[in-house]
Amino acid sequence: MNARQKPARTHLRIKSRTDRLREVREFVSACARDLGFRDDAVHKIALCCDEACTNVIKHAYANAPDRDIDIRVIPGEKEIEIVITHDGTSFDPDEIKSPDMKEYLAHYRRGGLGLHLIRSLMDKVFYRQGNGAKCEVHLVKQLPKS
Repeated sequence: MNARQKPARTHLRIKSRTDRLREVREFVSACARDLGFRDDAVHKIALCCDEACTNVIKHAYANAPDRDIDIRVIPGEKEIEIVITHDGTSFDPDEIKSPDMKEYLAHYRRGGLGLHLIRSLMDKVFYRQGNGAKCEVHLVKQLPKS
């Protein structure tokens, strides 16, 4: 297990452009490493944050490039929680069911696996309508037991 320390920075605000996703991955990866996550978990956390931000850009903001996305890391004793906040169109993730992978692969489909991937790789995922018109996506990953 890596040494645990408080992340140097716990908040990032980006504009809703896919060319900013690398910055999101680097920010979240650095925070996860500081909290003691190993590389395999760091990559999963970064991938899930990338997917969640991509969904905000594509769906909540309909690819508008000038909207704000806030990424906040909440370090816990035994977990990391990442909260992605936006003021775009909200949705109910419970209405989106995980795809039948055999059916999906049989038809050579592309895309549409982001939420399934996030649910598979994170320990807890939930969506909350925040204050005012803000929407929050919460991604939680537990530190592995030593």
